[in-house]
Amino acid sequence: MNIFDYIILYSLIVIWLIIFINVILVIGGYLYYLDILKENLVQELKEYPFVSVLVPAHNEGKVIEKTAKALLELEYPKDKYEVIIINDNSSDNSAEILGKVKEEYKNRNFIIINTDKTTGGKGKSTALNIGYKQSKGEILAVYDADNTPEKKALKYLIKTLVSDEKLGAVIGKFRCRNKNVNILTKFINIETLTFQWMAQAGRWKLFKLCTIPGTNFVIRRKILDEINGWDTKAITEDTELSFRMYRMGYKIKFMPLSVTWEQEPQTLNVWFKQRSRWAKGNIYVVLKNFKYIFDKSAGATRFDILYYILIYVFFLSATIISDAIFLLGAIEVVHINIVGYNTILWIMAYSVFVLSILVAISTEKGELSIKNTIIVIIMYFTYCKLWGIVAALGFYNYIKDVIFKREVKWYKTERF
Repeated sequence: MNIFDYIILYSLIVIWLIIFINVILVIGGYLYYLDILKENLVQELKEYPFVSVLVPAHNEGKVIEKTAKALLELEYPKDKYEVIIINDNSSDNSAEILGKVKEEYKNRNFIIINTDKTTGGKGKSTALNIGYKQSKGEILAVYDADNTPEKKALKYLIKTLVSDEKLGAVIGKFRCRNKNVNILTKFINIETLTFQWMAQAGRWKLFKLCTIPGTNFVIRRKILDEINGWDTKAITEDTELSFRMYRMGYKIKFMPLSVTWEQEPQTLNVWFKQRSRWAKGNIYVVLKNFKYIFDKSAGATRFDILYYILIYVFFLSATIISDAIFLLGAIEVVHINIVGYNTILWIMAYSVFVLSILVAISTEKGELSIKNTIIVIIMYFTYCKLWGIVAALGFYNYIKDVIFKREVKWYKTERF
């Protein structure tokens, strides 16, 4: 064996390890979905807590009216929740649109906070802190500005949260409402069902561990009071908040029956900007919390730190190496002695990848179809390869932020 054989062997081991972890999570997630179907969530609470629903928004004129009305029409006692939209330094017609909605729902607990570049405009975390300071709920819920939650979404979250004092937060899931627009949105739909929601379900079932997403979740106010709100330096404020909560001894549970529908990127350019931002934000969180990986008191946080390191360091390097050596071998620049074993292991890994995704999407009505099976088959060679580029961009942009000490600001996903 030569040096390239050992490098290929390293990449195969890492790729197989990540696939194995995801398969275990899918199995655990599938079992958790079966558990949820057995729970009795029909019975109403004797008394519902007051909830403040926060919506940070920046230039969201295309979607904000639909979001505001959906939140105001939730199936939750009307006198037991308020909706607070932080229209943060917007230069479009968001303020005008929200003003009309407020007039239409003038008898409801609907608050609009309009900020400018002086009072706001510093990013999502800062906007959330502005809304949090003006809210009065003992529980806070967060939704993105492009969300249309199902009517019972908030009720499912609250029922789950109040059932266990050890829960600091409960998360629902978001679904892709524009999934049929093009091949990219079809890929994103499959990705969210598998690598986000089935993985979240599996992590809760197996490890009692979840990570807060950016939308459709509730959190106890006393936690935010204790940590003084969201970290304004964090781009992925949801992941950062999750890590802090676990170190405080709280759990975060996944309630898959709580669903919100959101708009996903429809072009590669928008997708690249969004996902590289996520990658950059997760790198910040991992580096901030790396010291806890050897701290037993950090609890479940250590699993997530290790998982992110596996993804953003080892898996990224393994995929880049395997693709590069494959191309170099194809043009006979390098010679690989374990080609046969490499091919067999790759075929096995690819087969497991496809089967695990098909199992994951089978939990959603109408998703396990011939069309989606074809999407999954080609996903490995296309969408998954783009992820490597996104992660590399995230690293590059994070380094630039550190070197040039760039301030956190709004990274708005373009709406359609």
